Amino acid sequence: MNRSAYKVVQLARSEDHISGHEIRKNLFTNFFELHGDYLHGDDPAIVGGIAEFHGEPVMVITTSRGHSIEERMQKHFGQPTPSGYRKALRLIKLAEKFHRPVLLFVDTSGAYPGKSAEENGQGQAIAQNLLQISQINTPIITIMYGEGGSGGALALACGDEVWMMENSIYSVLSPEGFASILWKDASKKEDAAEVMQLRPEDLLAKEVIEGIIDEPNDHAVVFQNIDQMLQREVAKLQKLNGEELLQRRYERFRKF
Repeated sequence: MNRSAYKVVQLARSEDHISGHEIRKNLFTNFFELHGDYLHGDDPAIVGGIAEFHGEPVMVITTSRGHSIEERMQKHFGQPTPSGYRKALRLIKLAEKFHRPVLLFVDTSGAYPGKSAEENGQGQAIAQNLLQISQINTPIITIMYGEGGSGGALALACGDEVWMMENSIYSVLSPEGFASILWKDASKKEDAAEVMQLRPEDLLAKEVIEGIIDEPNDHAVVFQNIDQMLQREVAKLQKLNGEELLQRRYERFRKF
């Protein structure tokens, strides 16, 4: 597919792609939301809970940008706070206790950068996710379905596999931020996107991700594609014993 890297950025930011609400509704049954980080609060930018996937119990965690302007402001436009990352970690540990696969769906420009987040330990929360999720002894798959920005996305992508929708991005920072740092000119965002190699196919070629999911305009077909991938990959990971799973994960990250 011949398309510019910045075109992919625009598609990843578009309101036309699937939402976290659609994911929970169309891919899973009997979703039961769980709240709170057992320490400070409950971040609505992270929605997670127990559900069934083809009759099997799983833990589902999605980022959420909200719909109305009031809801979007409450969720910081999909940018998780420390409570959100701690809630995600709590739910993943709960899944490990019952040997249930964890399925994460990420669409965030990054972790919430506000003063309150820093005061409540944003950096520590992200670091603890990186450290602890990587050692969780149950299958963990992450799908980038929009923006996957910086440590805010990485803190939810440190398991066994990372997949990307065809029109998604996964990067250390935005092309605008990259251009501002490198050239002191945010208007060079299109050039920055090319330098950063933001197309999913670029990341697949470098083995940063495991695969790309086709994303036609029809959302029903998109969910069929995600469903087929998850059935195949979850079944593959469940065949591994605990030691094999963690060794495979260790080798995945060591190659970077």
